[in-house]
Amino acid sequence: MANIKSQIKRNRQNEKRWLRNRYYIGRARSFVKKAHLTIQAGNNDDAVLATRKAISALDKAAEKGIIHKNNAARRKSRLMKQLNHLMQEPS
Repeated sequence: MANIKSQIKRNRQNEKRWLRNRYYIGRARSFVKKAHLTIQAGNNDDAVLATRKAISALDKAAEKGIIHKNNAARRKSRLMKQLNHLMQEPS
């Protein structure tokens, strides 16, 4: 435990930020996983909706600085690539 007053405050701030960051990272991860699963299942309508939610969650995390904007862009690109591949397959 820190004895310095400023470090005690910094520890409190770090705890709050860590909890906030975990929320947005976990949310993005969950939506991306659901999008991957719906794309693999092959249901076009559900896959489009799940992908939109995942992209929104990634954008929000990047906007808040929790993940880097290029990291979010890369993940979105990969999701869209999979979705477009699903859409082009003959049903």
